[in-house]
Amino acid sequence: MDADQIAEGRRRWQERFDGARKRDAEFRTLSGLEVDPVYGPAEGTSDPRMERIGWPGEFPFTRGLHPTGYRGRAWTIRQFAGFGNAHQTNERYKMILGAGGGGLSVAFDMPTLMGRDSDDPKSLGEVGHCGVAVDSAADMDVLFDGIPLGGVTTSMTISGPAVPVFCMYLVAAERQGVPIGRLNGTLQTDIFKEYIAQKEWLFAPEPHLRLIGDLMEFCVAEIPAYKPLSVSGYHIREAGATAAQELAFTLADGFGYVELGLSRGLDVDVFGPGLSFFFDAHIDFFEEIAKFRAARRIWARWLRDVYGARTEKAQWLRFHTQTAGVSLTAQQPDNNIVRTAVEALAAVLGGTNSLHTNALDEVLALPSEKAAEIALRTQQVIMEETEVANVADPLGGSWYVEALTDRLEAEAEAIFKRIRDMGTDGTMTSGILRGIEDGWFMSEIAESAFDYQRKLEKGEKRIVGVNCHTSTVEEPLSILRVSHEVEREQNRVLAQRRAGRDQAAVDAAMGGLVSAARGGGNMIPAMLDAVRAEATLGEICDALREEWGTYSEPARF
Repeated sequence: MDADQIAEGRRRWQERFDGARKRDAEFRTLSGLEVDPVYGPAEGTSDPRMERIGWPGEFPFTRGLHPTGYRGRAWTIRQFAGFGNAHQTNERYKMILGAGGGGLSVAFDMPTLMGRDSDDPKSLGEVGHCGVAVDSAADMDVLFDGIPLGGVTTSMTISGPAVPVFCMYLVAAERQGVPIGRLNGTLQTDIFKEYIAQKEWLFAPEPHLRLIGDLMEFCVAEIPAYKPLSVSGYHIREAGATAAQELAFTLADGFGYVELGLSRGLDVDVFGPGLSFFFDAHIDFFEEIAKFRAARRIWARWLRDVYGARTEKAQWLRFHTQTAGVSLTAQQPDNNIVRTAVEALAAVLGGTNSLHTNALDEVLALPSEKAAEIALRTQQVIMEETEVANVADPLGGSWYVEALTDRLEAEAEAIFKRIRDMGTDGTMTSGILRGIEDGWFMSEIAESAFDYQRKLEKGEKRIVGVNCHTSTVEEPLSILRVSHEVEREQNRVLAQRRAGRDQAAVDAAMGGLVSAARGGGNMIPAMLDAVRAEATLGEICDALREEWGTYSEPARF
């Protein structure tokens, strides 16, 4: 890009920056030096990289979605939390919000993630242990008691039974008197990553995709601000994928959901802004920053050039980040505070829209209240004290960062080609489904995980407190333990609710749900009716399992 083109780009950026709202803050260094909102090539110089780098708020959005960067709005502090029953988690949410958290992110227990009620025999010993137990809309009422759903953004990390759980959330809002059209937040709903990495599905891919398509249609029509899909690279990375694999597999899944929306006759400029992403922030500081920048650039180009998105909002890749759980160590767990701070800073410098910081004790148990507060304060120190939010994409133009960004983009593009070539019709969806069926994704991730483990064992990769610098003066941690009384009480309350509901209304609503599943129409209204009648999550999911069958992944040796 020559000097005149760069000058014109700077002029366009300045015009948009001047017209945008900015935070009321002083943008100076700690020593009082005033800093510009963005930096680029020196005036009058050329730089061939600028075509790929661009300016903040301008296609291809390598440097961020907004011309102001974090001067316009800082990232949302969204702490992931859930344990025990709905009442216990509600208290933790109020603590997070009271301590300055900007949004909520719901962690569900394993029975809920698998679409089973707390009293299901397969739920024994798991209720409330890795998240909150939610059996019905009544639990959702308790979960958000005293938290007006019209005034807080809520993210829910769940995929297999995401749609019925979301219906419970909608009913809880109705009972608060909040019109569902006012709701804002994100539902994960990413079933592709379940087959690829996390393994929490209910049915074969096709019925899940039908439900996701129904949800996309419903949200476009009824809840325009809500994002019904958060495409998750986090769990792919946690399973052992490399940064390039996380980037490529995640964006490929996103392209599959774009194809799903288009197949429903939806306008990509309308449903595209409802897609968001969820990435891992691992410990390789610069690689993670480059990954986030490459993700924005790839997504914008594909949405515009392949899928025909015309508006900027449809081309934007909005993403939430969580620091890497897999980087935490049980040995010398206080070191995890440092790891989390480094990873969080990488997410911020990469331009994340919201962020969760892991607690130091999460490798051992659910976070204690003290550890959760330290995790929250980690973000607040970065936001309030480091001044990194003063400049948009402050590492833009770094020879190292730009080279890494280009390299990760090229590796991702090569993986996209492999996926599309696996399919039968040239679509990303066809290739993803074939890759799932053949176990290709699982094999690729397993090979990367094995390679990393081999390097650890040989000492080629060093982890402080694990295979180097192992002497310590640490004291044992006091960790949060969920009592088995939680399960007993949850089951007692569930039995009481079943006994007190109008069973005829439940039966009628469940009959309507099964009829909708057998038909071709949108299933969300029928599912909402079942939830309003206090049908449980397990009852809804079991009825659909009976109708659609279950799924077992193919053996891979």
